[in-house]
Amino acid sequence: MGAPPKISNGIRALRFKHDEMTQKELADRIGVSRQTLNAIEGAKYSPSLEVAFRIARVFDLPLEEVFRFDELS
Repeated sequence: MGAPPKISNGIRALRFKHDEMTQKELADRIGVSRQTLNAIEGAKYSPSLEVAFRIARVFDLPLEEVFRFDELS
């Protein structure tokens, strides 16, 4: 069996484009802990669909511009 598909994201870059928002500030806005956001941002954990939409909404972007689904062949 191959490795599972990976979901990557551009959250870190987006935070810095938005007045250098901290992980804590973003975590508070979307209702998760800073540790959870850190794991999502580092691609160690995939967010629920609800959390993914909350993150995209903070940056006023479509989901596909924040998260990428990298299918492996």
